[in-house]
Amino acid sequence: MLYPLWFVLIASVSDPTYVNLGEVILLPKGLNFNGYRELLEYRQLLTGYRNTIVYTLVGTCLNLLVLLPASFALSRKELCFRRFLMLFFLLTMYVSGGLVPLYLQVKSLGLMNTMWALILPGAFSVYNMIICRNFFSSNISDELYDSARIDGASYTGFFLSVVLPLSKSIIAVMVLFHALGHWNAYLNALYYLSDSEKFPLQLVLRNLQSQLDMVREGGMTGAELLRKLNLRESVKYSIVLAASFPVALMYPFVQKHFVKGVMMGSIKG
Repeated sequence: MLYPLWFVLIASVSDPTYVNLGEVILLPKGLNFNGYRELLEYRQLLTGYRNTIVYTLVGTCLNLLVLLPASFALSRKELCFRRFLMLFFLLTMYVSGGLVPLYLQVKSLGLMNTMWALILPGAFSVYNMIICRNFFSSNISDELYDSARIDGASYTGFFLSVVLPLSKSIIAVMVLFHALGHWNAYLNALYYLSDSEKFPLQLVLRNLQSQLDMVREGGMTGAELLRKLNLRESVKYSIVLAASFPVALMYPFVQKHFVKGVMMGSIKG
């Protein structure tokens, strides 16, 4: 699992010639930082990082704001039409209108070329709701609610003061799931955004790679063509690290909750 990540790292700082010949295995060879230099000189890189951070923070907060109350409500046996509501949500996992109706809906709501076109259509995840619902059903007992009700707590008070503090592991897992989804979002930005100043990081990096892929052989000497191809290879590995490094830094902080939260949320149906 670790070696592919290590290989990308050493390949990004090695001479592309040695990488293409398969001579880079455990340590970098022929130190070369041209890929990172090209990446840092790309004007839209910082804009892409800024936009992606904003989209990730706002989108994840909205996801949790919608997901956690709905999951808790559906975990309560006294909720009216509980089974019907679960069936209604489950149907959306298997029956989808497709891209064209979604695009027309986003356009009719005036969300085109805005941040909300990347956030609102996926604000609620049925799959994550099922995990959270099962977690609440398994770990939030009726006795806890009875005790809170004796103390005069409403459902809202019980949810805020008792349920959420006891659900840190599943909340950490949901933060990781949703944050990764927003960080790696690519297609929605391609569909709905036309202003390059609003492009997320993934789309910015894709555009940079596309520019480097368009190698024009006409009018170029062999040395210039080789330099261009080597630069393209270096940037390719640098792009992988630029896109994944912030997420890799975040993962250790929630890793201890990850397995526990997923397993607790997946045992019961």
